[in-house]
Amino acid sequence: MLYRYPQLASDERRVLDKVAEMRTELRHHVVLEPRRWSGLLARITRARALRASNSIEDIHVTAEDALAVIDNEAVEDADRATWNSVRGYHEAMNYILQRCRDPNFQFSLDMILACHFMICQHDLNSNPGQLRPGWVGVHNTRTGEVVHEGVERGRLEALLNHLVNFMNSDGVGSLELKAAMTHVNLTLLHPFSDGNGRMARCLQTAVLAKDGIIAPVFSSIEEYIGHNQQAYYDVLAQAGGGGWNPDRDCSAWVRFCIAGHYRQLQTIIRRMTEFSRRYVEFAEIVRKQGLPERTALALLQASTGSRVRNSSYRVSADVSNNLASRDLKALVDAGLLLPEGERRGRNYKASDVVRQVREKCRMLKAIDDPFDDPAIVG
Repeated sequence: MLYRYPQLASDERRVLDKVAEMRTELRHHVVLEPRRWSGLLARITRARALRASNSIEDIHVTAEDALAVIDNEAVEDADRATWNSVRGYHEAMNYILQRCRDPNFQFSLDMILACHFMICQHDLNSNPGQLRPGWVGVHNTRTGEVVHEGVERGRLEALLNHLVNFMNSDGVGSLELKAAMTHVNLTLLHPFSDGNGRMARCLQTAVLAKDGIIAPVFSSIEEYIGHNQQAYYDVLAQAGGGGWNPDRDCSAWVRFCIAGHYRQLQTIIRRMTEFSRRYVEFAEIVRKQGLPERTALALLQASTGSRVRNSSYRVSADVSNNLASRDLKALVDAGLLLPEGERRGRNYKASDVVRQVREKCRMLKAIDDPFDDPAIVG
């Protein structure tokens, strides 16, 4: 028996209807009519999700290093252990999203084990690619108390096969509900010696991708979870009750995920609108300086608070290493970017001009709870 959520409440369905509307709006702007900056927004969104999901496991990287991982470039600030962890998670997500592009793809236990190997391959003590050999418990790092026990080892394979069947099934109620229930079941089963949370978040995004999300990079709620870690821990603990108890109520978890989709999409749409406004401003600024329009992409990245590297600008503008160096030097000479570091590790940050444009185009962040909005839930 798995954790189930038999029927969505009326207010949950109305929030998901609003989520579908926002997703349609997003699809129009980034898929049907992409702008020059759409690729940069997608890469930054993916990097934010990568940082957030790993930060839950106390694995931290800078925004620049996260983007370097996305771009398959060398990182500068992360140590080897951190790099291996983040890179492994990125490879697992790439693998599973690529597999989900096949219309005939079906989830399997072997696929889950392959993803786990990628996530944990740098640490053989984590038994990468294998189910845990015995009992596992989650400890409170402050008190040492066991706060969750995974299901008994002898029941693990059968329950995982049930979960795989659920992931491949139809008629669950909604795509977001199927993804949420996949996440909570894998987390509370705790089938691995390590990497259970990352594996669960990876599968949640994969379920969304397999069943029709046009741009899964914009539909993941990993960033939202990373920014609401305590609430995430609390709703999982409420569902688990300290162990594998599938008869317990998991409505708080489902509502947490539904609200996460709503609020993450709000965030993405706000960023998309801000990117559009900033790009128009930056394109005009570089035009007046006699610089090519592509250089506005470097200013746009700098306006997010991230340092710009030659490698990240090359990907954004699709130019060679030498041309990227010339463009960045021209932006420095124009007073639009400020250089930092030595030649080999040089990066560029926003000038006052760039920061002023960012403030001019800034929109208020939406922090409302959709379940408290009568205009949505009635």
